[in-house]
Amino acid sequence: MDKKIKTAVIFGTRPEAIKMAPLVLELKRCSEFEPVVIVTAQHRQMLDQVLDLFNITPDFDLNLMKPNQNLWGLTSDILLETKKIFEEIKPDIVLMHGDTTTAFASALSAFYARVPVGHVEAGLRTFNKDYPFPEEINRVLADAVSDLHFAPTEGSVQNLLNSGIKEGVSNGGPDSIYEDGRRIYKTGNTVIDALLYTVEKNVDLSYLRLSSDLKTVLLTSHRRENFGRPLENICDAILDIVRENEDIEVVYPVHLNPNVRNTVFKKLDKVDRIKLIEPLDYAPFCALMKHAHIILTDSGGVQEEAPSLGVPVLVLRDETERPEAVESGCVKLVGTDREKIKSTVNKLLSDEEFYNSMKMAVNPYGDGLASKRIANIIKTKFNK
Repeated sequence: MDKKIKTAVIFGTRPEAIKMAPLVLELKRCSEFEPVVIVTAQHRQMLDQVLDLFNITPDFDLNLMKPNQNLWGLTSDILLETKKIFEEIKPDIVLMHGDTTTAFASALSAFYARVPVGHVEAGLRTFNKDYPFPEEINRVLADAVSDLHFAPTEGSVQNLLNSGIKEGVSNGGPDSIYEDGRRIYKTGNTVIDALLYTVEKNVDLSYLRLSSDLKTVLLTSHRRENFGRPLENICDAILDIVRENEDIEVVYPVHLNPNVRNTVFKKLDKVDRIKLIEPLDYAPFCALMKHAHIILTDSGGVQEEAPSLGVPVLVLRDETERPEAVESGCVKLVGTDREKIKSTVNKLLSDEEFYNSMKMAVNPYGDGLASKRIANIIKTKFNK
């Protein structure tokens, strides 16, 4: 029997796990692969929820999450621990995802080990190294050391080409990776694979006691750059919106970070028609997105997912590395300006034509087949 492609798949946070889980399942389905799942557990509790949903058991669990964890310690821990694993299992290729510290540090570790690196969701850019922090630099550096780039959109492909990544030029990996000289592939985003897998499940949301007479506005905000005054502005805008619209309720799964919780509970706790709830597992969160009338978020993943469900998304950020959704019309940037948030939500609630123009816009992020495309590309590279 031909030697299987030993494929190390590494992730550490809930968003990474969501987006890599369908790829892990696809690799397990294909006889040509021997997948090895490595988790850093950069986020412990939220990561485990996704592993359970997709029935994935890691082969290596580094369990690196610590109280008051900082970027210096986390980066060095990932480098040292993945070094040991790569030396033990000798993978043919390492696949990592996106822009987390896990993604960058594991890509760098594989590069040091002279193992080819495949970057899933490559090429996203804001072109501002401080926004988001540290994600923008993480993804730029991860792209720089990667051998294969699986870009979700044409815009991401162009970002990679513009950054100097040359098609047809080897980056020092095995010849088999570069047989056709190609390094960049447009695949769509694996998050759509995960979303379509998950929304098929029948999830009971009755415990949230959502009102059948009210429109649900779903709110999520947790990014570092929104800590402090920006998050206070978001909360103040929500208070305004609830006071001015008696036919809505706001549901906010509040992130566990105390920088988020302290502000949010001080501003919004015990306010009529605002539900502050604990973070949701991925399946009920998908069901809640599907139920929502409007979504306000600073999450990257939600910007990609919600348009597939026909729900308008307002992004609580001034810049986004996902401009395709803005260009298509299904997402709008409102930042953290109190008046802009309020006026845009009020327009969506009162202007049916405006609402439908966002609801009916086409999601540019894919068709649910990204994982299959990535697996097929790797098989071709290894002549399988």
